[in-house]
Amino acid sequence: MSETQSTRQSIVDQAPPQPELTVIILTYNEANHIEDCINSVSWADRVVVFDRYSDDDTVTLASKSGAEIGQEAFQNFAQQRNDALKFVKTDWVFFVDADERGTRELGAEIRDVIQHRPEVAWHVPRDNYIFGRLTRGAGWYPDYQLRLIRHNFVHYERPVHEIAVVDGQEDYLINSLIHHNYIDPTHFHTKQAAYNDFDATILKQQGIRPKAFTPLSQSLRHFWWRYVTLHGYQDGLHGLRLSAYMAYYEWTKYRKLATLWHEAGG
Repeated sequence: MSETQSTRQSIVDQAPPQPELTVIILTYNEANHIEDCINSVSWADRVVVFDRYSDDDTVTLASKSGAEIGQEAFQNFAQQRNDALKFVKTDWVFFVDADERGTRELGAEIRDVIQHRPEVAWHVPRDNYIFGRLTRGAGWYPDYQLRLIRHNFVHYERPVHEIAVVDGQEDYLINSLIHHNYIDPTHFHTKQAAYNDFDATILKQQGIRPKAFTPLSQSLRHFWWRYVTLHGYQDGLHGLRLSAYMAYYEWTKYRKLATLWHEAGG
């Protein structure tokens, strides 16, 4: 072996090992999405589908696509993520939803930061496609989500709209996840109605009592925030519609909150 070859081999031998990266996909009845999702994150060392006992073909299709399978009964969203973290032994975890897609550029960036950067948690931006249209305004971009975490440095709290508790530094990735969000208005309204029930309960637990004018004032404020402050107007009629939808659900959320207080005798 020449001196040059020997030097090169020495550098390779001294290089730190590449950390193991595991993508975890949380699922429940995601047969329509799961194969494309798994294929989009093939740059990971492992792909784990952590399922809530789906009654469609999610698990079968995921297994055929090469994913490892874990299953646990659903209690709440924070518990689901914590259970998924207990299920795997790895260096890093990247959480992906079944209706999201990774890209090669994102995979390369993730590989770079987990190898060379000290942060233990990373937020990833999302390109949201709502009703099939890429949506940039009204709060849907950059839509940062904390998804890339060093194992054993993060846990989750709060049953709904779970929050990550991070033991270390955080930072933000540049490349986006692709998110095939709400398929159509019916899908949008179904999901938002469910969120509203949870959100109203959380507000009550926090001791927030709405006044008679609160639903109206909050909905108007929310529309202005979405459409003007967050540039919903840049998406044209699409942005106007989404801003109006979200303002409506702000109104219904505070109406539900008032009902909860009335039922509790408050």
